[in-house]
Formats: sequence, C-alpha cells, structure tokens
Amino acid sequence: MNSNTVAKLSSPPMLEEIWIRVDAENKAEVARVAAKYRLEFPASAEGVFEDQDSVCLNITHMMPQGQEFRRETIVIAVSDKVVVTLEPKGHFAPFDKALARFKRHPGLVQSSYSIMRTLLQAMNDAAAETIEMISQALEAMNDQIGVITSGLDSSGREIGVSDISDTMIELNEKEELISRCLECQLSLARAARYLRMEINGSDSELKNMVETLLSDIDGVKQHASFEHEKVRYLQQSVMTSLNVKQNQIVKVFTIITAVFLPPTLVATFYGMNFAVMPELTWEHGFTATIIQTLLAALLPLLYIKKKGWLR
Repeated sequence: MNSNTVAKLSSPPMLEEIWIRVDAENKAEVARVAAKYRLEFPASAEGVFEDQDSVCLNITHMMPQGQEFRRETIVIAVSDKVVVTLEPKGHFAPFDKALARFKRHPGLVQSSYSIMRTLLQAMNDAAAETIEMISQALEAMNDQIGVITSGLDSSGREIGVSDISDTMIELNEKEELISRCLECQLSLARAARYLRMEINGSDSELKNMVETLLSDIDGVKQHASFEHEKVRYLQQSVMTSLNVKQNQIVKVFTIITAVFLPPTLVATFYGMNFAVMPELTWEHGFTATIIQTLLAALLPLLYIKKKGWLR
C-alpha cells in the first residue's frame, strides 16, 4: 500500500487506472496528482471549479464516529479519463463499500463518469443509513418524552425542570444533526447534477442511472425533512411540558403569597410599638387575633379554590 495514496486492494484492473484515491492531508501527493492529471481543486470548502477538461466539487458528508457524528468534506474531480477523490486520512467508509461493489459488479467500471455515479450512490446510501440511525434514536426518545408529558417517571417521582431541560438539549442536538444532513444532501445533489451535465448525450443508460441517483438523493432528503419535522414536533411537546411545569411553580408561589400575605399584615400591625394599644388589655384579645389571622388566611384560599386556580 502506497503511503501517499489510499490503497486499492484487489481492485478490477481498469479501476486502478481511472479511480485515484488520495489522502487529502498529504499536500505533496495532492499536488502531484493535480499536476499529473491537470486538475485544480477548489480552495473554498463549498467551492466548485470547472475548466475545459474537468470539474472539481466539494461534497460534505456526515460520518458516524461511535455515538457521535463528524462532518467530512470529500473532494471529487472528474474528467473524461479519470476521477480523483481526496479523502480523509485512513479509509472513507462509503468509498470502501463502493470498491466492494466494483469487485462484485465489474460492469460498473465503464468510465470515469460511471465510477463517479457509483461513488455518489455509495455516499447517498451512507446518508440514508445515518438518517435511519437518527430516526431510531428519536423513536427511542418517544418513551422518555411520554414520561415528561405525563409528569411522573416509572418510580412515581415527579419530573423536574432539569429532566425536561436535558431532553430538550438532546432534541436540539438531533435537530442540528439533521440540518447538517440536509445540507450534505444538497451538496450531493449538486454533484449529481454536474455529473449529469458532463455525461455524453449518447450514453442514455448512464444518464438514466444518474436520474435514478438524483431521485434517490431527493428521497433521502425528504426522509431527513420528515425527521426534522418530527424533532420540531417533539421539541414543541417538551416545551409545552416545560411551560406547564413552570406555570405550576409560579402558581404554587402565587397561592402561598396570597394565603400568607394577609396574616403577615395582621402580625405587622401588632408588631408596631405604639404607646397606646387598647387590644393589649383586652381579655380575649389573643383569641380574637388568632381568629382574625386564620380568617385572613382562609378567605383568600377559599376564593382561589372557588375560581379553580388550584387545579
């Protein structure tokens, strides 16, 4: 295995001549390949470069890494003779699967454009798997969100604001991930459209395959959009539960204030150090004060209960 170029183990003979896999971090090898095949790679992360002989595109892709995902930028340059891919250090899993597909179906290795179509198809298949993983994660969260909306967990403990906040943070992360997947599908669709323009008009079979690829890319994009809407719905449900919980807390403190404020005022009156306070010499003054204090607390409570604010 060449240390500069990604290995092509047991590739079909013609494939090695057409598909050149390069480690994007090896600047010297990138420069050598660019000079050899007269290619110019786009400088910006979202750039596209075209000249009279080739087209070079950047395609973003979300790669699973354990329980997390990272965004990778794949550069594909295609001309009539070759297709060059600048890949992350190591192996880019979708292209490894494409290589296995070429081994099983050597007929896919017809031209640089047919190879590029298979590479884009492999990236789209990987994107579909990523969206499916996100969908399964959201399904797993449904029970958690159901517990939040019910207000009690399986042990009977009341769900707190911190529990709701943790779920909301997790949903926000899922929404951001799906948004990035949608951006990746847009860049993949752009690459497929450029490929369609490059194909010779006489190659109707390949054109039809590219049209199918575009439909597949759009299908994955629609699936991602559906999952995005699902996340937004779940976020709205959690936010509603959070608002209800916060309103309950405010209501509790409001009731406490309404019940204890009048007795506090009564106590305040008798805490004043006036020189003349006739009630202090009254035989039943203490009892009357206690009754007055209880009435001052009960009357607001009865009013609140009558209005239904305790529900």
